[in-house]
Amino acid sequence: MGCTNLVRKGPKLGNMRIKTLGLLAASLLALVASPAMAADGNPLEKTNGFYVDPNSNPAVWVKDHPGSTADKIKAAISTKAGARWFGNWSGNIKTAVDGYTYAADVADKLPILVAYNIPGRDCGGHSGGGAGSPDAYRTWISNFADGIGGKPAVVVIEPDALAQLDCLPTGERQTRLDLLKYAAEQFAAKAPNTWAYMDGGNSTWIPAATMADRLNAVGVKSIRGLAINVSNYKTTTDSANYGKAVSAALSSKYGYTKPFVIDTSRNGNGPLGSEWCNPAGRKLGATSQTGGGAEMLLWVKVPGDSDGKCGIAPNVEAGQFSPDLALRLISGT
Repeated sequence: MGCTNLVRKGPKLGNMRIKTLGLLAASLLALVASPAMAADGNPLEKTNGFYVDPNSNPAVWVKDHPGSTADKIKAAISTKAGARWFGNWSGNIKTAVDGYTYAADVADKLPILVAYNIPGRDCGGHSGGGAGSPDAYRTWISNFADGIGGKPAVVVIEPDALAQLDCLPTGERQTRLDLLKYAAEQFAAKAPNTWAYMDGGNSTWIPAATMADRLNAVGVKSIRGLAINVSNYKTTTDSANYGKAVSAALSSKYGYTKPFVIDTSRNGNGPLGSEWCNPAGRKLGATSQTGGGAEMLLWVKVPGDSDGKCGIAPNVEAGQFSPDLALRLISGT
């Protein structure tokens, strides 16, 4: 863990750096001892812009393949701020998350993380997998939140998990809702300077009123808000309208509203009909920023990473980087 090396400076809380491990331990103990506390810190006040992942798939590819193609991908993609996804490939999740958020904190930048390990992930589709059991997931997501601790962060919780609820056997749906609610509770209790957003699907998937019911059921009230259009291609305008409709439904049904963020990584040309799996002719969207029609526009999906063996990348596994996909997103072809 970053805070165990006495040669390093401690992670920041607010605008101050903790000088001793004793104070850090006391702060973390206070967080753990208050499980009902909501995460109410503002990470934007504690950082200077978004963190660029130096080890993203595009960045690694660029380092390993110098030349004109790499230069194009570097300029347009690998030097832009985006999310790192964490799942069952991440090893010790507490160590992995702590190391990533520590590096961002030292750089005075705000990291974007995605928790993607729900059991039955992607309903067995291209990105299938996830934790092996509900108990394993509870341990995993609890350690994820522990890895962030008091460091500033933005987290998107489990893309597609709520929108895909209907694909699960009836007896497993409540379990998923319970696990997502547990995830929200963990971030609210353990990560006071994190803004966590529960994934809310995209603008044409689940009716806004239905999504509001699901979000309320998994405790979105206890975290910052919801995420829209993750790994999809819907326009920012359509996504914002959907986010507003979901928030309005939360207000009319449950008496509160919630802000939302939009994944703009690949929505520059909007969607190709209903095609979602590596469709041709898509383009990079607005880079990560605050505002823009939502609380934040974020590159959540890593541009150039495949959606699966489909579309214009029939031989590229889900999550694997393809320079061809990247170049197409740059040119819009």
